[in-house]
Amino acid sequence: MKKITVGAFLLSMMFVGINAQSLKSPDGKFEMNFQLKQGVPYYNLKYNGNVVVEDSKLGLRLFKDTAIKFASEIAKPEDLKFDLNNGFTKTDEKRDSKNETWQPVLGEKKNYINHYNELAVTLNQTSSDRSIVVKFRLFNDGLGFRYEFPQQKNLNYFVIREEDSEIDFPTDMKAWWIVADYDSQEYQYQETKISEIPARWDKAYDSNASQKLIKNAVQSPLMLKKEGKEPLYVNVAEAAVLNYPASHLEVDAQNYKFKTHLTADRQGAKGYIQTPSVTPWRTIIVAPKAEEVMDSKMIFNLNEPTKYTDTSYIKPTKYMGVWWEMIIGKSQWAYSTAENVHLGVTDFSKLTPNGKHAANNTRVKEYIDFAAENGFGGLLIEGWNVGWEDWFGHSKEYVFDFITPYPDFDIKMLNEYAHSKGIKLIMHHETSGSATNYERWADKAFQLMNKYGYESVKTGYVGDIIPRGEHHYSQWTINHYYRIAEKANEYKIMINSHESVRPTGESRTYPNWISAEAARGTEYDAFGGNNPDHQTILPFTRWMGGSMDYTPGIFQTKLDYYFPGDTRFVKTTLAKQLALYVTMYMPLQMAADLPENYKKHMDAFQFIKDVAADWDDTKILAAEPGDYVVTARKAKGTENWFVGGITDENKRDYTVDFSFLDKGQKYEATIYEDGKDADYINNPQNYNIYKKIITSKSKINFKMARSGGFAITIKKM
Repeated sequence: MKKITVGAFLLSMMFVGINAQSLKSPDGKFEMNFQLKQGVPYYNLKYNGNVVVEDSKLGLRLFKDTAIKFASEIAKPEDLKFDLNNGFTKTDEKRDSKNETWQPVLGEKKNYINHYNELAVTLNQTSSDRSIVVKFRLFNDGLGFRYEFPQQKNLNYFVIREEDSEIDFPTDMKAWWIVADYDSQEYQYQETKISEIPARWDKAYDSNASQKLIKNAVQSPLMLKKEGKEPLYVNVAEAAVLNYPASHLEVDAQNYKFKTHLTADRQGAKGYIQTPSVTPWRTIIVAPKAEEVMDSKMIFNLNEPTKYTDTSYIKPTKYMGVWWEMIIGKSQWAYSTAENVHLGVTDFSKLTPNGKHAANNTRVKEYIDFAAENGFGGLLIEGWNVGWEDWFGHSKEYVFDFITPYPDFDIKMLNEYAHSKGIKLIMHHETSGSATNYERWADKAFQLMNKYGYESVKTGYVGDIIPRGEHHYSQWTINHYYRIAEKANEYKIMINSHESVRPTGESRTYPNWISAEAARGTEYDAFGGNNPDHQTILPFTRWMGGSMDYTPGIFQTKLDYYFPGDTRFVKTTLAKQLALYVTMYMPLQMAADLPENYKKHMDAFQFIKDVAADWDDTKILAAEPGDYVVTARKAKGTENWFVGGITDENKRDYTVDFSFLDKGQKYEATIYEDGKDADYINNPQNYNIYKKIITSKSKINFKMARSGGFAITIKKM
C-alpha cells in the first residue's frame, strides 16, 4: 500500500500554486500542472478532475564530461553538480496550440487529427548557468512531454547518465507488461498488479538470441487499467525516438511508480548529445474505455511530418513467402553442409548441398505460381544469398554481402518469371546483428534490388549487435535504423525490419519504414509458443506506435502434421487466423502458411485474398486487453468493410452491431466463423462460411470458440 505521511502531504500543499503552470486539453477534460518544488521540476495530470498521475519528478543525470570510462555508470556524490534535475528557476514560458488534419501515407484512417494545447517552460540552473526547456502537449486523449536543450555557452556537448522522468500513479492498477531488455521485445505478456511485478519478473522471460535484461523493469508501451465502478485505462509509451536510446520503465512496486531507464552502451552511457537537441516524447494516453486507447493516434501526432519529396512508391503490399517451412524445421536457409564459410573465398558451387535448401529455383517458382493465381503482389524469399552456413552465434562481422545468390537460386530468371506473373519479389537482408557490415553493403544491395525490380526489403537483426557492445535499442543502433531507412528512400525502397526497435510513430516521418516485427510474432508458435491472449494484448502495446509484421494466416496449426509426435501447435482456430488480418494493422500483409495448406481450405483462404491492407477508416467496436478485440475497417478508396473479432483462451459471445454502415444501403456480408465444434486444441480447422444481406440496422451474434474468432467481408450491393 502506498504510504503518504500527513507531514509530507501538508508540505506538498505548501508548494501548490508557487511557480505553478497549468495546461488544459482542448476539450477541457485533462489538466496538467507543472511546478518547481525547491528547484526540482514536477508535473501531475488530472482527468475529469481526478488525479491520474500524482506529482512526478522530471530531470536528467549527466556525466561530468564526455570522456566516459568503463563502469562509469557508478555515480559519485561529487558528480551531482553536473545533473539537470535540480536547482532550477523558471525564466520563461510559452504557450501554443494546434488543430490540424493530416493524411498518413499508409494508415488505419484516411485522416488523423492532431489537436493539442502546448506549454513550454524554460528552466535555468543558476549554479551552472544552463537552461533547458520542458515542453508539454495536452491532447484530448492524453499527455506528451519532452526535454529540449537549446545551444548555449555551458551546454554544447554532454553525455546522459540517465533520464529520470517519473510517472507516479495513485493506485495499484492492473498491468499488461513484458520484461525490460536492451535487445528484445520477444516475450510473453504478463498480467499482474503493479505491486506484483517484482514477484512475477523472474518467471516472465525465456531465452533469446540476444538478451540484456533490466531487473524489475518493464518495456513500453505499457498498458494499465484502474478497475472498479469507473474504470480508467492508461497507456504509457514514448514517441519520436530519434538520435536517442529507447527507454524502459523501472518499477517502484510499493509506490506504483515508474521511472525512465534508457538503453546503455557498454560504457554505461545512455546518450551522446550535441545541442540544440530534443529527447523523445514521454506519452500517457488515458481513456475510460479500452477502445479509445486503441484508437488513439497521439504517438503519431508527436512525430514530425515527412521531408520526403516523393512517397508515391510507398504502397500496401500483400505477400507470401518462403519462410514458414524453415521456421517449423521442414527446410533450411543454408544451402550446404559446410560449417565454416568465407565470403569471397569459399566456392559454394563446390560445396555439398544439404538437400533442404528452401530458396531453390523449383520451390520458389511453385510459390510464385500460387501467389500469382491468387492475386498477391509480392513473394518474400529468405535464404537466397550465400553465408547462412555459419551466420549466427559467432559474432562474425562479414557475415553476408547481400548480393551473391546461392548456386540453386537464379536471381535473373526468377525475377523475370515472377514479373511475367505479376509478382514482385521481396528482398531479404538478414544482418545477423552486424549493422556495420550492412551499412557498408547497403548501396550495392539496394542497387541490386533496383536492377531486378525489388520494391521492398525485410531486414533482420538476429543476434548481438556489431559494433560489439552496442544494443538493439542503444543510441548508435537507433541511428543505424534511420540511416538505412533514408538510404532505402534514395533507391525508392520500402523497409520491413525484424528484431529492430519497436516503432514509436516514426512512420509519419519515415513512411518507407512501413512495418516492423519488434515483438513476439507468429514464428514463436513454432518455438516456445504464444498464449491465446497474446494477440488481444498486442494492439494495446506493440501496435500503439506502428504497424507490426505479425505474419498470420497459419491454417495447419498442428506441427505433428509434418513431424509425427511433435507437440508444437499454433494456439488458435483457423477462423481466428482470418480475423487477425483485421484486428492487426499490417500494410505489409503476409499469408504465412505453405501453399499446399491453403489449397485444402480455399473457401477460407478467400478472405485473405479479399481483405485490404490499408484503410480509410477504422472503428474499434469492442476491446479489453487480454480478453478480446473486435475491429471494423473500411478499405482504402472503396465502400468495402471488413470486420474481425478474436478472443483469448475463453469461449465468448459477441454481437456485431452494423450501425457504422451507411444508412439506407444494403450490403452482402460473407461471414467466416468458428464452427459449432471448433476448439483451438481439439478441432482448430472447424469453421463455417455463409453469406447474408445486411443493413446498418442489422446485428449478428457470434459464438467464438476458445482462442477463436470470426471475420466478415462486407460489400455494398
